[in-house]
Amino acid sequence: MIVVMRPGASETEIDGVKKLIKELGLKDQVIVGTDLTVVAAIGDERLKDCAVMEQAPGVSKVMRVLAPYKMAAIETTGNQRTVVKLSETCVFGGKQVPVIAGPCSVEGEQEIMEAARQVKASGAHALRGGAFKPRTNPYAFQGFGEDGLKMLAAAREETGLPIVTEVLTPSDVELVSEYADCLQIGTRNSQNFKLLEACGKQPKPVLYKRGMSMTIDEYLQAAEYILAEGNPNVILCERGIRTFEDHTRNTLSLSAVPELQTRSHLPIIIDPSHGTGHARLVPSMAKAAVAAGADGLAIEVHQDPKHAMTDGAQSITPDQMDGLMVNLQRVAEAVDRECIPVEQMLGQV
Repeated sequence: MIVVMRPGASETEIDGVKKLIKELGLKDQVIVGTDLTVVAAIGDERLKDCAVMEQAPGVSKVMRVLAPYKMAAIETTGNQRTVVKLSETCVFGGKQVPVIAGPCSVEGEQEIMEAARQVKASGAHALRGGAFKPRTNPYAFQGFGEDGLKMLAAAREETGLPIVTEVLTPSDVELVSEYADCLQIGTRNSQNFKLLEACGKQPKPVLYKRGMSMTIDEYLQAAEYILAEGNPNVILCERGIRTFEDHTRNTLSLSAVPELQTRSHLPIIIDPSHGTGHARLVPSMAKAAVAAGADGLAIEVHQDPKHAMTDGAQSITPDQMDGLMVNLQRVAEAVDRECIPVEQMLGQV
């Protein structure tokens, strides 16, 4: 159930609605939008008499949300898009289409520093890089852990780019959130509900990747675990699903973009690197994603892909990134969006 407050509703009126929700045995969650405030009543309200809510001071209307994902549903915000901010120049869900770029893994202090400089020069708005790496092979490179987080923080200090990095376990959430501007939940942890809950209890934005075998409904219901714990700053990320097709690493479902935007208010970005597994396909899929309405991109970029510790085959070079950013600006303009390079944005701030 969603309680839509009248424009200009006072804190006292909002608190009154929250009290009524608790008296019904439900959990309240306030969502403040650009034009209105809604209070979500979380729980099973099917047997509750909610008529009293409609008469409460400051209430405009009460709506029942039929979708099982109450907080993620588009009805929750009155069809308004949620905006998630990593920095002044990296905001997802608005007209701008930010690009998160960098290597799959943090490979060393000099390597990540140079990568940060290069992706910023290309125009990227945030730096990605894994300090902790979940690997299918237990003998593969697992990342530098906290030392890797410190390297990312140093790169942010020099370049000003916010950092996005993956968290693997609930016990690591506090540590990663000390360093990162955005916590990433990867496909292998997409239904690790304790991790989702732990990320929901901290305030940093969460970039949540779709599970490789998840349906759209399962994806949004899992995202609900983060939202229900009080963190509204969730960025959905389509990174490809597992199908019978074998010419790509995964099958990149670009149709997920308009479908998710129909069902949910959360911003949705595309990862064409994991979505295809081949660097040669990344530019085309990145451009197609922006044309489809994606709210951002996550792209793997490496100075020397042939010698990358992880995912070199799907990493484009800095030179390729330069050319791609130019083309992304053109595509964005064609669909009434913007993909302004970060240096240009900094000149406008």
